[in-house]
Amino acid sequence: MFGYYCNLAVRSFRRNRMLTALMVLAIALGIGASMTTLTVFHVLSGDPIPAKSDRLFHVQLDPEPMTGYTAGGEPSRNMTRFDSETLLHEARGKRQAFMSGGFVALEPEGASPYFTDARYTTGEFFPMFDAPLAFGRGWSAQDDADAARVAVISAETNQKVFGGGDSTGKTLRIDGNAFQVIGVLAPWRPTPRFWDLNLDGFEPLESVFVPFSAAMDAKLSRMGSMSCWGDSSGIDSNARNAPCAWLQYWVELDSPGDAAAYRDYLLAYSEQQRQAGRFVRPANVRLRDVRAHLDYARIVPGDVRLQVWLAFGFLLVCLVNTVGLLLAKSLRRASEIGVRRSLGASRKAIFAQFLVEAGTIGVAGGIAGLAVALCGLWAVRQAPSAYAELARLDPTMLLTTFVLSIVATLLAGLLPAWRATQVMPAIQLKSN
Repeated sequence: MFGYYCNLAVRSFRRNRMLTALMVLAIALGIGASMTTLTVFHVLSGDPIPAKSDRLFHVQLDPEPMTGYTAGGEPSRNMTRFDSETLLHEARGKRQAFMSGGFVALEPEGASPYFTDARYTTGEFFPMFDAPLAFGRGWSAQDDADAARVAVISAETNQKVFGGGDSTGKTLRIDGNAFQVIGVLAPWRPTPRFWDLNLDGFEPLESVFVPFSAAMDAKLSRMGSMSCWGDSSGIDSNARNAPCAWLQYWVELDSPGDAAAYRDYLLAYSEQQRQAGRFVRPANVRLRDVRAHLDYARIVPGDVRLQVWLAFGFLLVCLVNTVGLLLAKSLRRASEIGVRRSLGASRKAIFAQFLVEAGTIGVAGGIAGLAVALCGLWAVRQAPSAYAELARLDPTMLLTTFVLSIVATLLAGLLPAWRATQVMPAIQLKSN
């Protein structure tokens, strides 16, 4: 029966080509605009590390003075070096790492130096964030303690500086200092780059990773936000005891259920520091997993959310127009429906026939809408935004395109299909 209805739909399309083309065009424009914006939103709001996003937590403490204090207010997103090193030393999580961004000059042998992003962190960064290593290894806790001049480089840097292949053991000069490459990452781009949202989370992966201790020892250039308080004039803001928050601290726990115990540990630590005179505010901590941290940081730009709503509003307008066209089409076929009803076709059969016709238009509109969406995503990739190059259709969004097109068209076809079932066969036979 489904095949018969499809055959009737094709015949109907041939008889009303202009009307059918208008309906397909309306669906295609609505679906294309919606899928373009929805794909961008999907890319930007994705989970960058789904395997353990509920076990990785961003830590915040509140070491600032009472000036400007609001009870229950949000503490600084960053940590001081003293607190970061103390928590790392106490190691109450399964893994933990702290870090800061950098902006350094890489000096390839025989080529001009160039500036690029760097990350200064501690050794457990790589296993904690599941960083894939193509060659070599990350560094150890002993390397951290020794401020070893070692580095892990990205796949892109390896290709650019060393021409690809296994570059472990080679020397890389960073800001005039010699570092030995001990690891090369496989191609990897978590989106967003969630571990440091002080910077643009949609920028490519940092080019080079070095031990935090070695970066401080070599006085490599730092990049990122920093807030200092009290009389901090004339001090080294990077020093261990400086009253400045500028480091991002992450901890991995064995299970999401361990978060409460770790939060209690942070509260006890804050109270201990308050009694020691370092903290003056009441204990105020935050412990957010990856998704909660991204939501708090509002990582998806507001204009992208607005564009999604506008695009779906446009789709609704297109569907309303499609409903009108389908209604007009069903009224023009009243005599045909009357003949079918007089030959024994039930109202249910008429309803199914018109829904199949609407679904067929949805398939055609989905194919055309896919072409519109691909053009729209190409236009998005030409924009200067950091996330623009990520706007690409994946299999999930490809399937969503057709599902959305068919479901939307079936909904649009409900009223015309019901209207078709109300045709009285006797009246139609008399009038013809």
